[in-house]
Amino acid sequence: MSNNTQTLQNVTSVDGFLNVAATETVSLFEHLKLEFLLEYDVFAPCKRGRTRVHEPPELFRGFLHCYYEDVYGTRPVARELQKTLVWLSCGFDRPPSRDAVDRFLTDLEHVVDDVFEHLVEQAAVRGLLDSTYRIDSTHVEAIPWNVDATWNYDSTAEEHYYGFGCTIVSSGAKVPIAAEFTPAKQAPEETAMRVTRDALAVEVPVWMIGDSAYDTLEWHDHLLDTGVVPIAPYNPRNTDDPLDIEYRVENRIENHSEDVQLKRSVLDETYNRRTQVERTNDAVKNCGLGPVRARGRVHARAQVFLALCLRVVVAITNDERGDNPGREMLTA
Repeated sequence: MSNNTQTLQNVTSVDGFLNVAATETVSLFEHLKLEFLLEYDVFAPCKRGRTRVHEPPELFRGFLHCYYEDVYGTRPVARELQKTLVWLSCGFDRPPSRDAVDRFLTDLEHVVDDVFEHLVEQAAVRGLLDSTYRIDSTHVEAIPWNVDATWNYDSTAEEHYYGFGCTIVSSGAKVPIAAEFTPAKQAPEETAMRVTRDALAVEVPVWMIGDSAYDTLEWHDHLLDTGVVPIAPYNPRNTDDPLDIEYRVENRIENHSEDVQLKRSVLDETYNRRTQVERTNDAVKNCGLGPVRARGRVHARAQVFLALCLRVVVAITNDERGDNPGREMLTA
């Protein structure tokens, strides 16, 4: 008799277990392929010292469950995973200790962005991305005693906040497909270019939309060279002779192409889709993007990318269950 079967006999009622088996977090794991976690050297058993009692897929499912339930930090996560029906639904043979949880999170920090990329690839294979990418930066609030965070100004909200930032490219039904953790909401152009390249490595869209902060020549020319139409409002900045355009792409096409023409109405209609990225940011925040309760920059970055992973998993689950993105049963 397996350990799981023996444990099930100790559950107060079969109905209780079946009720948990029907919960949203259990359905999160139903369609996930997490075997790739076993391939990372960072999770390999140490040649000297203790071997791993729990495998990375089970621990990763445990963190996804906790983040979905707004449980953060190794101590609260370990406490949550002591609940019989929780650790059973995550695939454990027995509940993990706090040391096991802490060790896994510490190791995961080294590869969490790569794990995120693997999950994005699973979303792309399912056809969850559309022909329009959107890029935007959002603020990430931190706990007051995170000494690596700083005070920053959020020009959109017109207020100061203590924390970090995150630049996200999204597509489809609120699916983040590329991201970078930054010291502040306003990211440098180098970050925008890196995240843009990461997004194009997943799939090449038709359009890529950003606000006026992305009105840079390098961003536009790189996208056009890749076969993507960039749409960002023209920002005249301090020029004494501003161009008579609404979008930078109008000028770039006029200077570099004799065959391509884009109507202003088409650009306007496409740019109006930019609000989807704000809904993506809100959805990721519901998955743990903020406020970040972790201490230090490294732990905070890991929590941000775990939140991004959870949002991709929610999108995959909703798609597999046939839920309409406009009325998701999994609302995170």
